[in-house]
Amino acid sequence: MTDADEATSRGEPTDNDGDTSVVTTTGLTKEYGGRPIFEGVDLDIASGAMTAVIGPNGIGKTTLLKTLLGHVDPTAGTVTYTGPNVDRPMGYLPQEPAFRPQFTVNETVDFYASLVDAAVDTERLLGEVNLSEARNRRVSALSGGMRRLLAVAQAVLGDPPVVCCDEPASGLDPSMARRVFESLAGRAADGMAVVVASHTLSLVETYADHVVILESGGVAAAGSPTDLIERYDAADLWDVYDTVIDPTAGDDPATSDGAARRGDDGPTERESVASDATADTGGQS
Repeated sequence: MTDADEATSRGEPTDNDGDTSVVTTTGLTKEYGGRPIFEGVDLDIASGAMTAVIGPNGIGKTTLLKTLLGHVDPTAGTVTYTGPNVDRPMGYLPQEPAFRPQFTVNETVDFYASLVDAAVDTERLLGEVNLSEARNRRVSALSGGMRRLLAVAQAVLGDPPVVCCDEPASGLDPSMARRVFESLAGRAADGMAVVVASHTLSLVETYADHVVILESGGVAAAGSPTDLIERYDAADLWDVYDTVIDPTAGDDPATSDGAARRGDDGPTERESVASDATADTGGQS
């Protein structure tokens, strides 16, 4: 293994195939009650790329995203934003987005655009997230997948240089989950830095440019999906995960009590991956 490979496997900053870093973390550590959730995390988040964060339930993926966003203060270390000086440097798609049910899709986009003082071509934006035909439908009448696509539109309002997405495909059928990832990948292709925390490893393998695997204590491995599969002589990203991760990893105290008991991101990693594999072969997820 080369020095560069060793650095990548530890999660140390790399050039991410030459893309420009827009967020850098150095020695990032977060503790709750004296217990480390993650520690010593060094990452470069590149513009023009999708970076996926994966790991067991409760390992700190949501906390890491919120720390990048500035919603949670780190115990130690730094998060440095080096992107352009804009009014909205980072967008956020939470795991459970909430909208006013009586608003139409058009009204929802226009409302959030007014909050961030962004000039938005609503028709174009809805076309990009495949919601043009639902523009006049009320939020209360949208499917779960359509609401998630609406959340993608809200997250990218004003074209922030960085957008962080927490389980963007959670609870969606296979085709809708793929549409969400395709939409985010399109944004990355246009130059945005997209950070995704996800259990859906088949979609991560397909769409992510860089993968960070969190384990108890910090970054267990990092690299492109292809590099990780080759490095661990694996058949796919799940095999990499199964090789790298500690199956006894614990809960994330940053979540609510109920979420902490089941993990911060819904079903277990193995359940989610098994469901996704079934979906990919034409079964019901």
